[in-house]
Amino acid sequence: MSEEHVERRLAAILAADVVGYSRLMEVDEEHTLNLLRQHRREFFDPTVTKHGGRIFKVMGDGFLMEFGSVINAARCAVEIQRGMSERNAGIPEDRHFKFRMGINLGDIIVDGDDFHGDGVNLAVRLQGLAIPGGIACSEAVRHAVGNKLGVDFADQGDRTVKNIAQPVHVYFANLGQGVNVETHIAARSVQTLPRSDKPSVAILPFANLSNDPDQQYFSDGITEDIITDLSNVSGLFVLSRNTVFAFKGRTDKMERIARELGVGYIVEGSVRKAGNRVRINAELIEGATDGHVWAARYDRDLTDIFAVQDEIAKAVVAQLRVRLLPEEKRAIEQAPTDNVEAYTHYLRGRDYSHIATRANHLMARQSYIRAIELDPGYARAYAGLAVSDVRLQSMFGSPIQVDDILATADKALALDPNLAEAHSARGFALSLAGRRSDVAAAFEQALALDPNCHEAYRYYAEFCVTGGQFELAATYFMRAMEIKPTDYGAPVMLVNVFRTLGQQNDAELYARIALERAEEELRLHPENANCACLGAIVLAFLGERDRAAKWLDRSLAIDPSDMNTQYNAACTYALLGEFERSIDLLEAWLPQAGAEMRLWFKNDSDFASVRGHPRYQKLLQLLQ
Repeated sequence: MSEEHVERRLAAILAADVVGYSRLMEVDEEHTLNLLRQHRREFFDPTVTKHGGRIFKVMGDGFLMEFGSVINAARCAVEIQRGMSERNAGIPEDRHFKFRMGINLGDIIVDGDDFHGDGVNLAVRLQGLAIPGGIACSEAVRHAVGNKLGVDFADQGDRTVKNIAQPVHVYFANLGQGVNVETHIAARSVQTLPRSDKPSVAILPFANLSNDPDQQYFSDGITEDIITDLSNVSGLFVLSRNTVFAFKGRTDKMERIARELGVGYIVEGSVRKAGNRVRINAELIEGATDGHVWAARYDRDLTDIFAVQDEIAKAVVAQLRVRLLPEEKRAIEQAPTDNVEAYTHYLRGRDYSHIATRANHLMARQSYIRAIELDPGYARAYAGLAVSDVRLQSMFGSPIQVDDILATADKALALDPNLAEAHSARGFALSLAGRRSDVAAAFEQALALDPNCHEAYRYYAEFCVTGGQFELAATYFMRAMEIKPTDYGAPVMLVNVFRTLGQQNDAELYARIALERAEEELRLHPENANCACLGAIVLAFLGERDRAAKWLDRSLAIDPSDMNTQYNAACTYALLGEFERSIDLLEAWLPQAGAEMRLWFKNDSDFASVRGHPRYQKLLQLLQ
C-alpha cells in the first residue's frame, strides 16, 4: 500500500506579531482590538496583497504570510514597518502599535490552504528575535535580498532557537528608524509595553532566599499583596501580577526589564524566612537610569509581615510623590487577614492547588480549613476552600455536599462582596449544582471586578465545554492561558475544543504550546503526575508514540491510583489506538467520577476513535 503523497515546495514565509499586545489589551481591550482591525483593513492586509503575498494563518495578534518571492516578502516587511512608523506619528510612543517580523526562505509542507514544516517554524522563531518595529531574517533571505532593497543588515551570528535542531545564522534589517540593531541582544525580543501618563511601576517577584525552596509560595504571596496594595492607588499605574510573574528569575539589568515592561520604575526584593523571623529587602529603581531611588531592609517577627507590606507600598507611593486618597490609604492598611499563620496556610493551600491531583487538592483543602479556623473572617480562604471542594467532588467523586460548597462560596461573598475570586468560586459551585442559568452571571461579576481573574476565565471555559459552547470555551481558555503563563492545563483543553470544532490546525498549534508548558512545569515540579499525563495526551495526538508512552509511564509511576491520572491515561491509550486498555481504565474510573467529569467525558474528542466500540457504548448508556 503506497504512502499518501505529501506536497512540498520552496516558499518565503513572513511571520509577524504585535509587540505587547496582551498589555495593550489589558489597558483598553476594545480600543486595541478596533485599532488592530483598522491597521489591518487600511494598511497591513492591502500591503501583503500588493506584494503578492497571502495571509494563511491568523492567531489573534500574530500572522503568517506566504510569498512566492523572497524579495517580495522582504519588500512587504520593510514597507509595513516603515508605514507603521508613519501611522504612529503624533501618538505618544508608549501607545505605538508595532510589529516584530521574521522572514525565512525554506521548504514547506502544503496542507490545503495551510502550510507546515521547519520553513514555517523558523520564520516564527526569527520573529521572536526581532526588536519592536524590526525584521529578523535567515541567512538565505539575507543573501537573496542582497542590496536590492537599499537596506543594511546587521550580522547577529549563529543563534540556537527552540525546536530547531541546528543553529540559525541571523541578520537584523536596519530600517534607518533610529534603532541600533548592533547593540540589540537577540536572545529575546524587547517588548516596549504601553504605559499610562501616571507614574508606572512593576513589582517583580521577590526572590526566595530561605533555606527551604518550598517557601517560594510565601515570597510570591508577599509580592502579590504588594501589587494589590499599590493597584488600589489611583495615582499609580501598576502592572498586573500575571504580567510581571513572566519575568520571574530574570537576571537582566533593570533598565532592560523596565524597557520591556514599559514602566518608569521597578520594585524588586527578596524574602528570607526562618522560624518566626523574616527578613525582607526591597528597593525602588528608576528604569531609565538603573538608579536606586529608595531601599530598605526589614528584620521583623513573622507577625509583622502585613505591616512590612504596608510600609513598602507607602514608601513607593511617597517616593513617586503620589497623593493617597483617604479610601486608598485605608485599602493599603487593610490586610486580608490579621493572622499571619492563617495567611501562610492560605498561601500554602493555593500552592498545593497548582498540582491538580486528588492528594494535592486534599492538602489544599486542609490548608484552607486551617486558615479559616485561625481567622473565621478570611474571605479568600473560604473562596479557595470552595474551589477545592468543587474539584474534589466533580473530578474525584468525593462525598462533599453541593449545598455545603455553595454555602462556603456564599460565606466568602458575605465577607467580601468585591472579591472576584469569591464570585468565581460561586460560579464554579453553581455549575456543579446544575444551576446553569445562574453560572454565567457569577463569572461575569467576577470579571467585572477583576478583568484579569484567571480563575473566572478558566472555570467559565470549563462550564462552556460541558454545555457544548465550544467557540466560547476556546475564547475563555485562550484568555486564561494569556493571563497565567504557568497554566499547563488550559492549552490541553483547547486542543480538545478545537478538535471538536474540526479546527485541526489550531489543535496542532495549541498542542505544541501545551507541550512547551508541560515540559517547563515538569522541570519545576517533576512530581506532577497530572502534568505528565496531560503531556502524554498531547504527544499521542501529535503522533509521537514513543514519547507519549514514556510520559504516560512516568505519570502512572508517580501516582497510579489518582482518578484524574487514570482518566488522562485512558485518553492517551485511545489516541494511541490501544482501545481495550483505554476502556479498561474508563470502566474503573466511571463509577467514582463526579458529575462534571462525566459531562466532560461525553464531549471528549480524545475518544472519537473509540466511540463505535461496544464496551464504550455501554459506558455511555450508564451516563443516561
